[in-house]
Amino acid sequence: MLETERLILRPLTGDDFDDYAAMLSDPEVAGGLAETVGTSSADAWRSLATFIGHREIRGYSHWALVERATGAFVGRAGPWQPYGFPGLGVGWCLARAHWGKGYATEAGRAAVRYCFEELAAREVISLIKPGNARSVSVAERIGHRHLRDLDYRGQQVHLYGQSA
Repeated sequence: MLETERLILRPLTGDDFDDYAAMLSDPEVAGGLAETVGTSSADAWRSLATFIGHREIRGYSHWALVERATGAFVGRAGPWQPYGFPGLGVGWCLARAHWGKGYATEAGRAAVRYCFEELAAREVISLIKPGNARSVSVAERIGHRHLRDLDYRGQQVHLYGQSA
């Protein structure tokens, strides 16, 4: 578990499912992700299970973001490198009610720091869907720069990143 000024970053669990499913049921939230995710409860279940399974396989994964002041589920963020991913990545996904508060940047900075300090990463990347200006802004605020565009799982994405 990590803490930032306003957030608790803790492992995602099955207890997060209702909040997680509510977040992904918003087409604007799901539609902004670099990797296609549906908006049904079944899609949310598979997505949550993927992140929990990733932690079991790799030893790290996205965390649940919890607002320290209220205990509210904000979203997820953290390190990520599933099979076939082009490097050690950090990502973020927030419920729309929490957009514009700086939480993605706060969690993204913590994730990058974790990757460099705890995982001894030499480079950390983020894949961003074209047109997702909010995520581009977060990537730039956490120190990433645009490196190149690439095809990832059948769709074009922007690859942002930074070196240690």
